[in-house]
Amino acid sequence: MDEIAEDDDPRARIEMLEQRIEALSETLRNCRKFALAARSAMALGAVLLAALVLGAIRFDALALAAAIAALLGGIVVAGSNRSTAQQASAQLAAAERDRAALIGVIELRTVAARATLH
Repeated sequence: MDEIAEDDDPRARIEMLEQRIEALSETLRNCRKFALAARSAMALGAVLLAALVLGAIRFDALALAAAIAALLGGIVVAGSNRSTAQQASAQLAAAERDRAALIGVIELRTVAARATLH
C-alpha cells in the first residue's frame, strides 16, 4: 500500500485509511470463519476421541490418530487465529482513530437546508 507523506491532502490520507479499514475488516471476517472451523475441528476430535475411549466406536489406530490430529490441529489454528484477530483489531482501531482525527482537521462546510418538492 502506498504511504502518503504527512503534508499531503487529508482527504487522500482519509481515503487510504478507509481502504486499510476495509482490508482489516475483511481480515477480521476471515478470522471469524477460521475460528468456527477451529472450534468444529476441536469438537469433532474430542467427540471421536471420547467415542473411541468409551467403546462407542471400535478402536482403530487410524481413527485415534485422526481424532488427536483434529483436536490438536483445532487448538493450533484457534491460537494462531486469535493472535491474528487481536493484531488486526488493534490495527483497525488505530486506523479508525487516525481517520476520525483527520476528519476533524478538514474544514467542513455546512450545506444550507433547501425546501424539498415532495
